[in-house]
Amino acid sequence: QVQLVESGGGLVQAGDPLRLSCAASGRTFNTYTYTMAWFRQAPGREREFVAAISWTTTDYANSVKGRFTISRDNAKNTVFLQMSSLKPEDTAVYYCAARQAMTTSAEFRSYSYWGQGTQVTVSS
Repeated sequence: QVQLVESGGGLVQAGDPLRLSCAASGRTFNTYTYTMAWFRQAPGREREFVAAISWTTTDYANSVKGRFTISRDNAKNTVFLQMSSLKPEDTAVYYCAARQAMTTSAEFRSYSYWGQGTQVTVSS
């Protein structure tokens, strides 16, 4: 099993930056063979893809491209989401996800492991 713990959410103003972290652990977790991703879900809306990172590739939703950066510290089994130029429409619960595959995916059903989520609120 794999456990994911997010941190770094909070209340910020529009235009501010914010960095989310997700620490992965578990006997079967291997940083080389797991793809990590961030999804978000706003009230009344479906969970949507934000960004993903494999060993060799990063992928972003069009809505965050150029503003958000996903990265990982393989030595610490941690993935980050650096968010800049935040907008009120970025307000959501952000979830970290992992899947045992070496390719990224924007489909939330393809991820087996999920964190508990962290709230990001952007005020105008």
